[in-house]
Amino acid sequence: MLGTIVRFVVSALVLMFVGFIVPGFHISGFWTAVLAAIVIAAIGWVFERLFGPRISPYGRGLVGFIVGAVVIFLAQAIVPGMRVSILGALLASLIIGIVDLFVPTTMRGTDHHDHHVT
Repeated sequence: MLGTIVRFVVSALVLMFVGFIVPGFHISGFWTAVLAAIVIAAIGWVFERLFGPRISPYGRGLVGFIVGAVVIFLAQAIVPGMRVSILGALLASLIIGIVDLFVPTTMRGTDHHDHHVT
């Protein structure tokens, strides 16, 4: 539970950082960023359940990047105080993917899909 809370806080901080540097991406404050992190994780989970782990914002590569951008773009419809342009969502997905290589966030920080039996 504490690990999940820490991941959402780290994700919120990453989203706030992205909001400072990415044109077309605005988060109005810390609690908005926390809500956005939760909504992004929830939408990502739904995408993964509907389309399988290959179409997941938690994945790496072009598909994960595009799905991540779509998830970020969709999140603004749910999160008050979050505004994202299409370019902003693409840039945010790219930056979150790069940051995620060094600091795991909820965009890939949950390991629920790493337990598949092959």
